Amino acid sequence: MYLSQRRNGDNLEVELQGSWRGGDLPAIEAELATVSLDGTSALRVRVPEGLPMDLAGAWRLHEWLGEAERAGVPVQFDGARPGQIDLIEASKTGNRPATPPSSSESRFEPVSALGRHVTRRWLSLLAALDFIGQVTFTGLRACTSWRRLRPISIARHVYETGITAIPIVSLIAFLITLIIAYIAAQQAREYGAEIFVVDIVTVGVLRELGVLLTAIIVAGRSGSAFAAEIGAMKLNEEVDALHAIGVPPHEVLILPRVIGLVIALPLLTVIADFIGLTGGALLCKWLLDMPLPLYLDRVQDAISPTTFWVGVIKAPVFGLLIALSGTYRGLQVRGSSRELGRLTTVAVVQSIFLVIFANAAFAVVFWQLDI
Repeated sequence: MYLSQRRNGDNLEVELQGSWRGGDLPAIEAELATVSLDGTSALRVRVPEGLPMDLAGAWRLHEWLGEAERAGVPVQFDGARPGQIDLIEASKTGNRPATPPSSSESRFEPVSALGRHVTRRWLSLLAALDFIGQVTFTGLRACTSWRRLRPISIARHVYETGITAIPIVSLIAFLITLIIAYIAAQQAREYGAEIFVVDIVTVGVLRELGVLLTAIIVAGRSGSAFAAEIGAMKLNEEVDALHAIGVPPHEVLILPRVIGLVIALPLLTVIADFIGLTGGALLCKWLLDMPLPLYLDRVQDAISPTTFWVGVIKAPVFGLLIALSGTYRGLQVRGSSRELGRLTTVAVVQSIFLVIFANAAFAVVFWQLDI
């Protein structure tokens, strides 16, 4: 049984039953042929909720209802109208189906939007964890063979992310140190404590500013480059080509960039520390008329055994976060160059946020450990 019919005066009431699918069309045709519309002034159709119906069955129902309307019999639905019928009519007219929200849907729309947002965030978190797991597994597997680590590619990325970044990192470290030393000197002069400017510059540069400024510069410089390079390869289907020839893209594209940046960022941090202390020495000589030997003695007194290493320990972690963020967003590029630009921007913003967040976490940990 695929339909039951009942007459109520001149009205014909039809209720669909069974399963309206493509494989059932011959039996459905046979039962529709038994329905007579002679003397019918109105046709009422009821589709039970949850009735199995695919597009083939919905198309046949749509055709039969159209035949009834062409025969002068108006058609009404008793209850909800099947969404497949709306889809078929929208496809024929080229218009989107009109689906005004019900009062209950309008009432709970903020809750639905919140649920969709939470679901998207959860799926994004799962995708990020999956990416981190793949990179970790690829790195462990590559450690079994020196050639799988691709040292030539690592050396190239160390050069591009580290050596070529030395000028801009040095300039920023020098200027920021000058600004901090100048402000500290202006305040310390009021209390005759100019000597403590050296302590502020030394501790601030070695523990925080050197590594943090370097990481932010590298995030804007190398993080965006990673996302743009891999994103362009996605658009050109080069990543798909690597899959096709059996070469793991994570081993070829991701791992060398991650290792290269993890190596380069500590080296850049050491250079930024040296340039920053040099800038502090020049300002103390020029503004406070402090001899260089006195400056160096005070630097040695201000540095504890852990001051330098606190900044250096942060650098590999910051490099790892920047490289993972840039490569992950590059692999997400789909469809168009507009998406490439958007995800490149997301990679930079996300890298800087992760670096600052990790720096705050390090500060809490070091404070708890009294380092």
